[in-house]
Amino acid sequence: MPTRARVDAFVATVVSNDHVKAIEDFYWEDASMQENSQPPRCGRDASIAQEQAFLERVRVFTHPPRAVLVDGDHVAIFWVFDITDSSNVTRRREELALQTWRDERIQSERFFYDPAETMPIPSASGQIL
Repeated sequence: MPTRARVDAFVATVVSNDHVKAIEDFYWEDASMQENSQPPRCGRDASIAQEQAFLERVRVFTHPPRAVLVDGDHVAIFWVFDITDSSNVTRRREELALQTWRDERIQSERFFYDPAETMPIPSASGQIL
């Protein structure tokens, strides 16, 4: 079971936009990550490779989470990300992450988000950022 301080350290690492370091430092070697109903990625190294490939294609700004709930070995985090693609269009993704921790590391994580709701963010003038 993770301490609240350990979960807060994980959140701080993600909010600092060091997503790869978060995987390296907070996931077990045999951890799994799953996007919506896709098959899970098994193994920390596979998740690191996937994250690095994603970050080579986009820029990500991570907002502080809207909620972090800790209940024993289970953690739920409501994330908000602004993702800017190579054509400089920024889209916002709201995502719920459900994690199962073993001791002080994440054993499994599943992300829930609606890809259709990942829409461009209009600027104050109404232009797409």
